[in-house]
Amino acid sequence: MRIIRSVRAWRRLKRGGAFRGKDIGFVPTMGALHEGHLSLIRRAKKENDLAVASIFVNPTQFNDKKDLQRYPRTLADDAKKLALAGTDLLFLPDYRGMYPDDYRYRVSENSESRLLCGAFRPGHFDGVLTVVMKLLNIIGANRAYFGEKDYQQYVLIQGMAEAFFLDTEIIPCRIVREADGLAMSSRNALLNPAERALAPEFRRTLSAPGSTDAIKKKLAAAGLRPEYVEERWGRRLAAVKIGKIRLIDNIRIRRA
Repeated sequence: MRIIRSVRAWRRLKRGGAFRGKDIGFVPTMGALHEGHLSLIRRAKKENDLAVASIFVNPTQFNDKKDLQRYPRTLADDAKKLALAGTDLLFLPDYRGMYPDDYRYRVSENSESRLLCGAFRPGHFDGVLTVVMKLLNIIGANRAYFGEKDYQQYVLIQGMAEAFFLDTEIIPCRIVREADGLAMSSRNALLNPAERALAPEFRRTLSAPGSTDAIKKKLAAAGLRPEYVEERWGRRLAAVKIGKIRLIDNIRIRRA
């Protein structure tokens, strides 16, 4: 696995013809990798000539500085996992390389980004869309892979790609779960043992029959603090807090 640390070095590779005639599958990440991320890499490898990953903890999508500080950083372990999963190239930029303008220019969506997670994390999706736009422009991939756990994020990125006529195809990938049903997330590692034991109630309750209001009450009764439970895009989506840690999940709605 080759590691590229700057936009300039990546562009030099492209100009040199390193990717000529090859399909590129791209998986952007913020590190702290788990099986969910690695499943995206393996799919990218299967469907393309080259599998490319990036690791960049993007500060512009954190509305809470404490949340940014808490975010796990496990670069050495992540690099080993990516190499074993078959990653061909790892793009590893820093803030100065990604934001030479210091985030003066940004991508905004003024409707669906203000709902659900956007209502509780002001500015979050501006940061997400901006960094993804930058990464897609830099990498020039044929396909980019995103997990469906962050379903609102996927919807917004797909919409951005269509609105700006991006050449990269946005591919959604199913949620990967732990054996107890908890959606895999980098934030799971921040849960203490008691919180981790409680966390599977999130998916179990979200999957139960009933109205969104009823599900919110059941979550609260189980000891979880719901931010929202809503149905949109054929999904039931929710966010809860367990201790200081915020988790999201969603399930498909099956109509009778």
